[in-house]
Amino acid sequence: MILSGKAKLAGVLGWPVGHSRSPRLHGYWLDKLGIDGAYVPLAVQPEDFAAVFRALPKMGFVGANVTVPHKEEALRLVGDNVEPLARRIGAVNTLVVEPDGAIRGLNTDAFGFMQNLLETHPASLGYLNRPAVVLGAGGAARAVVAALVDAGVPQVRLVNRNPQRAEKLAADIGGPITVQSWDRLDLEGGGLLVNTTSLGMTGQPPLDIDLAALPLDAIVNDIVYAPLMTDLLVRAQGRGNPVVDGLGMLLWQAVRGFTLWFGQQPEVTAEMRDFVLSS
Repeated sequence: MILSGKAKLAGVLGWPVGHSRSPRLHGYWLDKLGIDGAYVPLAVQPEDFAAVFRALPKMGFVGANVTVPHKEEALRLVGDNVEPLARRIGAVNTLVVEPDGAIRGLNTDAFGFMQNLLETHPASLGYLNRPAVVLGAGGAARAVVAALVDAGVPQVRLVNRNPQRAEKLAADIGGPITVQSWDRLDLEGGGLLVNTTSLGMTGQPPLDIDLAALPLDAIVNDIVYAPLMTDLLVRAQGRGNPVVDGLGMLLWQAVRGFTLWFGQQPEVTAEMRDFVLSS
């Protein structure tokens, strides 16, 4: 690590934040590119977030990532200095401190999700020309649905246990979104199934859905990355579906922020992926 009095500083704001792999992945890039800088975890309780947000420029930070539970508050605090996509998604996950000290808000989750798909399975397979099924209606689902709508997917079947929350997501994002009930999951003709819920994550209940109606060439993507191969992915792979794990979304969403903060565009490589997983 290169660290001088002129080092550029960035970090991740969350509560809790100890589980985050972002310091490891950004630290890898900083070391690989020989950049004078550091990326640190910042555990910030919700009641302190606004104060820490406003202090970032004064502490010499060039920016930060924002994770649970601060993404919506970050959107409020950046005011009008926010990119349209982040406004539409309703959350900010990346802050950039501009030369005049103003803080700009971005959302890179949609890019990270789509880039992970495209890198793993090229769009020539045609899965984006068929309906996509998205499970969940939280912050991650909003980014995923926005990415799919903007990519031209003909129909997004949005499934959530709370239909009112799903209806609000559909209204906010716009586009060909159909809200469906959890007990009537429609996988017929789908080209893509995406789990954005925490079901199947380590320490959480399993995601119990029947994949029988899902076409065997449909891609199954679980944005959970702990464990890397969730039960959903194991079952899908076992029946012949191509699968995409959630780690790539984390890695790709980080590329834009790093580039804006440190002035160099990093690469997502197999070596880097293995390094992040080894923590």
